[in-house]
Amino acid sequence: MKIASKSARSIRDGSALKSWSVLALAVLAVFCGAAPASADPILGSTLASFAVLGSSDVTCVPTCVIGGNVGSFPTAPTALLTDFSFSFGTLQPGGEGLAQTQLTAAILAVNASGPGTTVSGGNLDAFQALQTGSVIAPGTYTVPYALTNLVGNLILDGGGSNTAVWNFLASSSLITSNGSNVLVQNVGDGAGVGIYWTVGSGGGATLNGDTFLGNVMAAAFISSDGGLTLSCGRLMSDTANVTLIGDTISGLCTGNVVTGGGGENVASSGGFDQAGGGGGQTVPEPATLALLGLGLAGLGFARRRHG
Repeated sequence: MKIASKSARSIRDGSALKSWSVLALAVLAVFCGAAPASADPILGSTLASFAVLGSSDVTCVPTCVIGGNVGSFPTAPTALLTDFSFSFGTLQPGGEGLAQTQLTAAILAVNASGPGTTVSGGNLDAFQALQTGSVIAPGTYTVPYALTNLVGNLILDGGGSNTAVWNFLASSSLITSNGSNVLVQNVGDGAGVGIYWTVGSGGGATLNGDTFLGNVMAAAFISSDGGLTLSCGRLMSDTANVTLIGDTISGLCTGNVVTGGGGENVASSGGFDQAGGGGGQTVPEPATLALLGLGLAGLGFARRRHG
């Protein structure tokens, strides 16, 4: 009887050990599986890692300062690694198919938010006339033709929200003029702020201003006249090349303020978080969820056998 009792107890202990082992695996699946990703509400995780993305090519002369990856698809950039000074990121070899697919989807997603407010004139005065105090509130703004002659300071005011989103939809082109600045204020800690500029089919973006903010997603080419500072955002062409001239492009927004021409502080005391114009919550990657599901399923099966 004692032998039988010991045997039964051993079986129960073994079953309990198996249950706890499966539970441990389930927990490990959460903490040791694929790392959590910062989920931008518009950009996919792969696309969000790029500061500059082209389709046919990406070039820079003489040197550009970049925060994030640089690449093009389907052809590799002709630019050399020496053409860029990376604060982080690298020049990609030309296999950015997933990023390009996510870019196409992101353009469709932003355009789907429209039309919002239709801007009768595609210049700074027309935008500022929409709001009191010469600032632009969060929302979607559609320009049914070219968005051109952006001169002076275009100030985006979040009204104290750290999840403010601006979508600017230009049907044919986006052109900023020398001396122009796009600036943000009153966005709290900026944890989920989003700024998106899309340019419609066949249209390109020419950025001639001093400072700019947001993710530029153009159907065609993107170029600058040199010396552009995009301290919070990305330049991404869906079908054509991106041409840079001594520009500074950073996909991650970690500064506490955004300053305009002359150095005046016209932005909030808070700062954007990562994903420049994307922000967002941290969510588990699909692989992590799958591991968790398998672990919990195994735990349930072990408990049923134990019962």
